[in-house]
Amino acid sequence: MKSILLAISFLIFSEYIAAQQGDFQISKAKLEDKIKGGWAGQTIGVTFGGPYEFRFQGTFIGDYQPLLWYDGYLKKSMLEDPGLYDDLYMDLTFVDVFEKYGLNAPLDSFANAYAHAGYMLWHANQVGRYNLLHGIKAPMSGYWVNNPHADCIDYQIESDFAGLMSPAMPNTASAISDKIGHIMNYGDGWYGGVFVGALYTLAFVSDDLNYIIPEALKTIPTQSEFYQCIHDVIDWHQKYPDDWKQTWLELQKKWANDIGCPDGVFHPFNIDAKVNAAYVVMGLLYGKKDFTRSLEIATRCGQDADCNPSTVGGILGAMLGYEAIPAYWKMGLKDAEVIDFKYTTMSLQDVYRIGLKHAIQNIENHGGAVKGDQITIRREVPRAVKFEKSFAGHYPVAKIPVRWSDGGNEINFEFDGIGFVLKGDASSRKESDYIFNATLYIDGELVESPQLPVSFTTRRHELCWKYQLPNKKHTVRFKILNPSKDHAVQVDEAIIYSDHPVDGLEANMKKAGAVQGAK
Repeated sequence: MKSILLAISFLIFSEYIAAQQGDFQISKAKLEDKIKGGWAGQTIGVTFGGPYEFRFQGTFIGDYQPLLWYDGYLKKSMLEDPGLYDDLYMDLTFVDVFEKYGLNAPLDSFANAYAHAGYMLWHANQVGRYNLLHGIKAPMSGYWVNNPHADCIDYQIESDFAGLMSPAMPNTASAISDKIGHIMNYGDGWYGGVFVGALYTLAFVSDDLNYIIPEALKTIPTQSEFYQCIHDVIDWHQKYPDDWKQTWLELQKKWANDIGCPDGVFHPFNIDAKVNAAYVVMGLLYGKKDFTRSLEIATRCGQDADCNPSTVGGILGAMLGYEAIPAYWKMGLKDAEVIDFKYTTMSLQDVYRIGLKHAIQNIENHGGAVKGDQITIRREVPRAVKFEKSFAGHYPVAKIPVRWSDGGNEINFEFDGIGFVLKGDASSRKESDYIFNATLYIDGELVESPQLPVSFTTRRHELCWKYQLPNKKHTVRFKILNPSKDHAVQVDEAIIYSDHPVDGLEANMKKAGAVQGAK
């Protein structure tokens, strides 16, 4: 009897897998509508959330505060605040490479295109760019040892293209993300892009968010913190189905402590991919396919409050289709669709057309077919990508003030631990191509001789860092070799890492005999 039941169970499971792997049919017109919806939704979302980006750190935006939207806002923002659209111009950089060199374009073509682009970058993107320009090639440019921002949100906000060109094919999107996402990210930072890409691919085949989100999460290894964080949000949504703020509080309690990004360690600022992806999932689950409610929740969660509604808007746009995006949110969109995004030669109208072209090519390259207006896609069952973990065994335990010596050209400090990040950067009051030359000595040995461009687009995001040191007392000496009266190198503080977390206040008090019962 037991063997019969097992056989029946296996048969049912096999039929379920076969159904998921079977061909998926979609009309060309519907595919185009969904791709347009994905690109338009991103643009609407990032514009809507723009005024609140990182203005609410460690708190959500209260209901009493109105959120701005009006006819003409899209065009105004695109013309007057072009830096807001890093979500889009990064995507379009990679779309343009595919267009120029084909869907099998080599890794270096993507890396070089973004490294030499004229737009401003931050966090993992900027460190990745610096690494590429100074000889650290992809994928090592995104590896956490070389990039303190490896777990930041960067590839997560620019991975939309991978999903939009891979309808119903999450593993195909993951393969694209494996190539491009490691240019600037690693570990949880990379997983954010893999997850978002999978969400887009599944938005083509279902409008059930309670199916799409867990299914997309199957692309992420279960042992990763990213998986565990998003899984928690799904569970909290089931426990508190009508209270997104309670889920926000649970997320804050468990997952809000950043250990990698130097701007977020010991600060309420949080650009960690898993936390901001959690806000995306909250917007989708609690928004219940309502475009307005979904964008509002994703924005009110705070932190990266433009990128998160951008992702939500893009996924909903792909799921609902361009025509079904409410008219309120498309006010002024036609005027904006013809404007090239700053630093690119591509507009929304262009990417609607090119995006459809790339999706059809990708479908055909992976066993699908186009016959007239009918498109057949070989649907893929999501598979987990490889496991990666940034900052393994590294715990921030202190931040220490540092000061210039030797006439303002040298920094010296000591610390106990296994790693550090020295925060600061080079800058100039006016446009300049000046580059400071520096040396970093640890325990008397020359570790590196970094260059520090004063240009904002090519700057080094932090002065220097080093992980995976022996756990002992270390001396650090950082020296500027070519000081300039016309340019400056700012220094902030040093973040210190240990191989174990710091004890809490109560534990330390007990050690000192200051708590009753300590003995």
